[in-house]
Amino acid sequence: MISEPSYLAARIAAPYIEKHFENHQSEALISNQSHLVVAPSSQMIETVIDTSFWASLRHEEGIPPKFSIVLLPPELVDNPIVFEHKIRLTPKNITKLAPALEGPGIHLGVWFEDNEMFIWGTVFTISLLCLVLEVIEPGLLVIKHKRLDGFGKFVNVVVLKGDDIKMVDEESLSLTDCPAIINSLSGMPLPKSQNDAVNVLIELAASMRTHKRGGLLLVVPVNSEEWRNSIVHPISYPMITAHNSISSLMEQESEARTDTHWQDSFKRAVEVIGGITAVDGATILNENYELLAFGAKVTRAENSLTVNEVIITEPIVGGGAVRIHPSQNGGTRHLAAAQFVYDQRNAMALVASQDGRFTILTWSDELNMVHAHRIDTLLL
Repeated sequence: MISEPSYLAARIAAPYIEKHFENHQSEALISNQSHLVVAPSSQMIETVIDTSFWASLRHEEGIPPKFSIVLLPPELVDNPIVFEHKIRLTPKNITKLAPALEGPGIHLGVWFEDNEMFIWGTVFTISLLCLVLEVIEPGLLVIKHKRLDGFGKFVNVVVLKGDDIKMVDEESLSLTDCPAIINSLSGMPLPKSQNDAVNVLIELAASMRTHKRGGLLLVVPVNSEEWRNSIVHPISYPMITAHNSISSLMEQESEARTDTHWQDSFKRAVEVIGGITAVDGATILNENYELLAFGAKVTRAENSLTVNEVIITEPIVGGGAVRIHPSQNGGTRHLAAAQFVYDQRNAMALVASQDGRFTILTWSDELNMVHAHRIDTLLL
């Protein structure tokens, strides 16, 4: 029998997660998507979250487990490793298997039979809209699923940290001034013309968080030098010509992007730019994803005012908008980003903090002020 969960957050979050997967399954069926999994029930979701939470607090040989679980039956998986005997889904059994799951792209396959949840093997290929639960650290769990286009950062649905529950609010992501990158991270449909740009920024954001040194990326208009008025000169590391490894890949036909060689090249190009953002100062990229400079110091533009207020939002249920001074949002990077966007209103700033927080700053014509979008919940 499926036992009652003792982790209260599992019970609170499960109905929201169930509804999310039901809604997206319906949308995918309308668009004739294949390889879909039946949306999991609230009871199944509760059990998987509860068991994973308690497993995350255990240790195997003194090491806390990090693991990922996918909720689907083995017959819907390509080339899985299937155990001869199914194993009950318990914290102890997950902890014992966790050392085998530390490599990239390896997940525990979990499903139910005769009202019992069990581990049936390991998975390397995930179906679209299959529930994925990832344990980031003890007590920190993320529920996510693959993007409908099948490539890039997974779509986060709920983040659980102890008794703190952050449910991604898709309705709040439809604001007219909300950057397209946030819509894409939530899995919402976008005009075809935006998809390429969004994917690059998503991967850059994820890469910036990976090195854990913090970083500031400024995205400026093409064929405009106005951004230089907000930068201290000389710039530490300007490019002789704009570095275009990402842009040259994005110019290729869309059919080429399903090729693993293209995807590997794209990931490497993104990692190069993401790594550069670890250098002190701002990295400057134009809207064609061409690297213009890095190690740049932001300054207030001549005849401009000092930015004294920003509005900050987070796309989670219950996350309202708050007006704050830029210094309340973070350190010098956040201050520099807010000032740059205040002066250069056609630009965008992406800020990664060393503690994992991630903020996108844009100018909002609707609000007539700098809008700081906290999106670390979407990037985990």
